[in-house]
Amino acid sequence: MSVLLVACSLLSCSGFGPGKGAAIDRFTLVSRHNVVINEPDSLGALSVGNGNFAFTVDVTGLQTFPGYYENGISLGTQSQWGWHSFPNAENYELSEVLDSFETCSGRKWPVAVQQREGRKTKAANWLRANPHRLHLGLIGLEMIKRNGEIVAIGDLQNIRQTLDLWTGAITSEYEIEGVPVKLELYGHQEFGMISFQVQSPLVSEGRLKISFRFPYGKDCHVCPGYDWTQPEKYQSRIAKQTDRLVLIQRTLDETTYSVGVQWAGNGRFSAADQPHKFMLAPAGSSDVFECSVMFDGENRDITLPDFETSKTENREKWASFWSTGGAIDFSECTDPRAAELERRVVLSQYLTRIQCAGMYPPQETGLTFNSWYGKFHLEMHWWHGVHFALWDRIGLLEKSMDWYRQVMPEARLIAERQGFDGVRWQKMTGPDGHSSPSSVGEFLIWQQPHPIYFAELLYRQHPDRETLERYREVVFQTADFMASFAHFDITDGKYHLCHPIIPAQEIFPASQTDDPPFELAYWYYGLSTAQEWRRRLGMAPNEKWQDVIDKMTPLPASEGLYLPAAGALEAYANIAFQKDHPIVTGVYGMLPGTPGLDTAMMANTFRKIQDQWDWASTWGWDYPMLAMCAARLGYKEAAVDALLMGVQKNTYLVNGHNYQDKRLRLYLPGNGGLLIAVAMMAAGWDGSTGQNPGFPDSGRWKVRWEGLKKMP
Repeated sequence: MSVLLVACSLLSCSGFGPGKGAAIDRFTLVSRHNVVINEPDSLGALSVGNGNFAFTVDVTGLQTFPGYYENGISLGTQSQWGWHSFPNAENYELSEVLDSFETCSGRKWPVAVQQREGRKTKAANWLRANPHRLHLGLIGLEMIKRNGEIVAIGDLQNIRQTLDLWTGAITSEYEIEGVPVKLELYGHQEFGMISFQVQSPLVSEGRLKISFRFPYGKDCHVCPGYDWTQPEKYQSRIAKQTDRLVLIQRTLDETTYSVGVQWAGNGRFSAADQPHKFMLAPAGSSDVFECSVMFDGENRDITLPDFETSKTENREKWASFWSTGGAIDFSECTDPRAAELERRVVLSQYLTRIQCAGMYPPQETGLTFNSWYGKFHLEMHWWHGVHFALWDRIGLLEKSMDWYRQVMPEARLIAERQGFDGVRWQKMTGPDGHSSPSSVGEFLIWQQPHPIYFAELLYRQHPDRETLERYREVVFQTADFMASFAHFDITDGKYHLCHPIIPAQEIFPASQTDDPPFELAYWYYGLSTAQEWRRRLGMAPNEKWQDVIDKMTPLPASEGLYLPAAGALEAYANIAFQKDHPIVTGVYGMLPGTPGLDTAMMANTFRKIQDQWDWASTWGWDYPMLAMCAARLGYKEAAVDALLMGVQKNTYLVNGHNYQDKRLRLYLPGNGGLLIAVAMMAAGWDGSTGQNPGFPDSGRWKVRWEGLKKMP
């Protein structure tokens, strides 16, 4: 397992944006970061996909050696529609895991938390793990050596695998005992489908077959999402077969989907000697074999596009993607870190397009392997989605916005159960919008304003009545909860956000935490924006919202520094408080601050955090967040230093994935955060002036860009 660690020296590196010089040569920009793999690397797996489906491959070009990659970037076949639940034979219900918590208002309200005894523990565990995202199946090669042995990964020689970003093609070339093999793979840009062409004398010699293996679902926290140990619990059967097409029907408890396999030329498809395994054996004298495989949650019986059709479609769609939206070119920068930053930016665009641009918010590990059972974390949707707007690809964010409208009834039930107005958005959830019990997550509130922020981004690019009408209920119901959640304290005449809550810096206990500054600033932004939506719609201001806006308590501070929560007076004296997300910097980075923000105090706070934070305890999106705060404060060199901070969780692998640790080998909020920060540093934010306001003026960062949008 190899990790690409890039040493980042603390060098400074003025730039110019649109309107300066010729248009960016986008093909050259993108193509210089094509990924090339020359040896097996468990962290170097490559993926194709379309946002709702992704397929990850090893160096053979398919999923031939899943065991080798299992603890790296594992070989996933995942979708936004493919979910599975174990039978709820014991009829577990959310009501069984609700505990009541004392609030600052003196009343109690219920929260779905993890439990430690008896049936309650089993209920919480079942509710957390179901539904879980399903690994749809492995497709690999079975190659035979001259002595009859099956080829192992160590038998591959002269490997050269390339991901061509401009066309979306993965081309894998290698030799087996001196015999060449070439496999070209595409992921369809509409369907859950792959198409590939394999060329090798092994084909005509009958020494190369394609294998299909189908697993059961697995309730693991972080894993590939497959279980091979219970073959009796599910079915994989051939439902239809013709000379060149097979339809496999998959049934796992209440989950059903089909797998269509279609090939060109002669071939024999049959069940193998293991349950849930099938083999496709090319037959004939040709060295070339082509195949398309479609995973379909709608169980459709359709003719699949062939390899050449898929190839053409892929090349057109990917060329269109790269030719539209934003682009940033660092090739005229003389800072030695610029090339690595550009590589990360280009690869992050590819990865977020195939992993995060679907009909639901993505999970933190996208469509590669499961984390938190494959469910998505709504507080992370900001990091997954905001960059699409800033890079003028707003439609990719909009795809997942309808989901918020779909699950509003579930969100309303949470608010009603706790005695609040409007809708309280879930934290960890799946397509159905059901909450997952958690002793941390269910106390978070910083996901709540996200739909308002997203809706405002949509309106900034489509400032029309249609946008306002489409999202008004999401905006208004979100704001209704926020206003009712804020607690009015008659002793100081202010509204507070108070316990039980856990802030984005998750080290603070729910029962003792009040007025975290990021959440206060986000409440102000969200309610103020919702009020502006009423004005745009010709509606009178909401009096309750306005009262909260006008009387929101100031951000907690002490000795010239902003605190992570009210009363956390030792925050900068005790290292125990300087861990996890330094979310105070998000107040004036992710957000534009509040009217009463003291920028000098924020600058002091930034420097204190920069100098003494435990950066090993942070996560992939913390470095972009720090960079955005530095940019707003005018600390331009510090902004670049933050983006390229030399710590493990800011590692970007050869395939562009943001490596965190052995458990979490990829982390897409980091990629999304990088794209947000770089766009903001180049195009600016509301009120910023000059070209590239977040990059240093030293002459070493001549950044060219086009098509980017300002950040709020």
